[in-house]
Amino acid sequence: MTTRAKLTVYSALATALAALCMMPLLTNRGWLTHAALVIAVIAAVGAGLRRSPLYRWTVPVGQLLALLLLMLLGFAGAGGVLPGPATMRVLDRVLASGLDDIQQYAIPAPPTPGLRLILVSAIGLIAVAVDTVAVTYRRSALAGLPLLALYSVGNGLAGEHGSWVWFAAAAAGYLLLLFAEGQDRVSRWGRVFHGGARGSVESARVSPGGRQVGVLALAVALLLPVVLPHWSSGLLHSGSGGSNGKGAAGSLATSLDPLVSLEAAITKPTDAELLTYTLDSPLADQIYLRTGSLDQFDGTNWKLGSTTVSDLPATLPAPEGLRNAQVPRIEGDFTVTDRLEGSWLPMPYPAAAVQLPNRGDWRLDPLTRTVLPANDKAMRNLRYHVSALDLRPTAAELRLAATAPQDVRDRYTALPTDLPPVVAEKARSVTAGAQNDYDRATALVNWFTGPDFKYDTTVSGGTGSNAIAVFLRDRRGFCVHYASTMAAMARALKIPARVAVGFTPGDNKGGDVYSVTGRMYHAWPELYFANYGWLRFEPTPSRGVPARYTEPASTPTSAPTQQATAAPQPSAAAPAPTAASDCTAKQRQLGECGAEDRAVARAAEESWLLSGQVLGTLAAVLALIALLLVPMLWRAAVRRRRLGGGGRRGPGGGRPAELTDAQVLAAWDELVDSAWDLGIPPDESRTPRSAARRIAEEARLDEDSAAATGRLALATERVLYAPPGQPSPEPLAADVRTVRRGLRATAGRAGRTRAVLLPPSSAQLWWRISDAVRAARTAAGTAVGRAVGTVSAPVRRVLTRRKRSTPES
Repeated sequence: MTTRAKLTVYSALATALAALCMMPLLTNRGWLTHAALVIAVIAAVGAGLRRSPLYRWTVPVGQLLALLLLMLLGFAGAGGVLPGPATMRVLDRVLASGLDDIQQYAIPAPPTPGLRLILVSAIGLIAVAVDTVAVTYRRSALAGLPLLALYSVGNGLAGEHGSWVWFAAAAAGYLLLLFAEGQDRVSRWGRVFHGGARGSVESARVSPGGRQVGVLALAVALLLPVVLPHWSSGLLHSGSGGSNGKGAAGSLATSLDPLVSLEAAITKPTDAELLTYTLDSPLADQIYLRTGSLDQFDGTNWKLGSTTVSDLPATLPAPEGLRNAQVPRIEGDFTVTDRLEGSWLPMPYPAAAVQLPNRGDWRLDPLTRTVLPANDKAMRNLRYHVSALDLRPTAAELRLAATAPQDVRDRYTALPTDLPPVVAEKARSVTAGAQNDYDRATALVNWFTGPDFKYDTTVSGGTGSNAIAVFLRDRRGFCVHYASTMAAMARALKIPARVAVGFTPGDNKGGDVYSVTGRMYHAWPELYFANYGWLRFEPTPSRGVPARYTEPASTPTSAPTQQATAAPQPSAAAPAPTAASDCTAKQRQLGECGAEDRAVARAAEESWLLSGQVLGTLAAVLALIALLLVPMLWRAAVRRRRLGGGGRRGPGGGRPAELTDAQVLAAWDELVDSAWDLGIPPDESRTPRSAARRIAEEARLDEDSAAATGRLALATERVLYAPPGQPSPEPLAADVRTVRRGLRATAGRAGRTRAVLLPPSSAQLWWRISDAVRAARTAAGTAVGRAVGTVSAPVRRVLTRRKRSTPES
């Protein structure tokens, strides 16, 4: 390996080792594989461009373009594979969501696409900077600045999650880069010689003193904080101070934004099982699992308004707004898999009691009844039992519900002052004929689940005022858009509202066991009704299950009941009724009933081949295959031209004929290149006879192949050294083929495969392209110089005349 190649490898290794300090930032480390691939590609692109006749400044430019292409391929797949305006728009949306995620998440954050894009692209930019400084411009010492910046940012963000291991890895990578540059300098200036014991001079390696100093300095940097333990900040520990990760009663245990996590999970759903549960209710297939609710809207995000949490009691406080909590209960047992991390506790709403194996690992927000983990390990493989209230109000009861208390209305109808007017205007327009809060809520649900809105997970996420306005204009989005928009519109109508997050009902696995997968993440609005508290509504089309009380009863009661209805209602809401008797409410909401839905699904499955993304991917794959086949095809074309084909007489054939000097030399070139392809590189310092003997010896050719090699060498020497006019009647093409058979027989399977698919002699094609580029660049420079001279010559003549005509003072 050349010293330049070593510098390339060590610069990439130093960047990768420094990037390890970013590991604590996300809960998942799969993004590291992507980052390592980006670093490797950038190093390979730099190595290739440095071998071209281009200017040095074009190397980092090419690497930046390669980095942009990698980011488009990795994070803008929705816009197609080939670069274009669509992919750039998708990449911009992912980047914008990542910038929002930075403001919403605590460390470690979930691996949302936006955060992964920011991390991988940042590491890619550092890789370009390190490679440019250390390899392209050979200033390895200065490469420590971008490496230090990467480590400092990563360690500073990680805080107490950081470790001295990351500093050791980053420092070791930098030292390796410095050692490689030292070897490069020695190789360019010559070897170091030392006198022997008897005065003789012998070559030796560079003294290892520099390495010893580097290792010693690294060891001192690692051990110094141990000797001086009162230093609580610095490169190794940024020190957030005072937190053991469990959280204390009275402080918020987590700052993760569940809506941002939800957007990432919904836009890239998985079939991984997150939890299983059993419920002793006949309506178990319609019960949502709620993890929490967001009750404060600041115009940018819906978030948890509580700033304090308390220890988790054995019995939860009475639900807000429910007059009589003495109603039937639902008992459920839950088992969480290791795939569900960073989540609040999923429970049916409203939960009355929860039994956990370690209650000290959990905190309660009593206002929203959200149970939060106090540490990262609390949710892992958890088993718990929940007792929930079985509320079943009717539509008639909710119609006659009293007005919510003033303090509830003040808190849960607050809206930011910069909310676009279209939100309130559209809310009043949709609910113009409604006479009460319940009818206004159902009017909003019917409007959202109507034909004008479409469920679309490719839409950019966001719950702020601008996102709501865009959603109302385009009418495309997923559950986060529907839930946040309906909650904002309900507040504009002075209906207390908030946004709940969690899971839709799980799939039945048999009996009373249900399974929740990554495809069941969901968000929905909760609206407040006096005497009944918070009730869910389902505005998202083709997702979830509509609440039973959203189907009006035939005869309204004269007054609200003091206790929730115990018996299930005879009818259920359905956005698309069907005559099939075996179609459940969940299937109707998912659009899985009726011949029309099945026809639409079949049409979608049949049309995927025509999508631009698939066609773009296919084109990119074909282009890559064609690029890989270029060396093989070029080599086959050159062989055919040298040995004859396509109706042209080559160097020998079926009958003796006089060969031109060019044909003889072409046959010899083919012999040399064939040996090169099969593992014997050419040696231009040898005569043809010496080269033939070398090929025969190194390849251990048989007698016939060795004799053919000798005949080719004699014919070549006759052309090179004999007087002009000496004929060469031998059929040299047959000799070349004989030698190739002998070379292939002794090369082994791997050597033969490489000679066909990636022949080393195809490097001549790159040399020719480089020569052509260099010649074109020289010609262009000459032409520009002539043009400049032509344009500037009259100016120079005028200036010369004026200078001559000006009298001397």
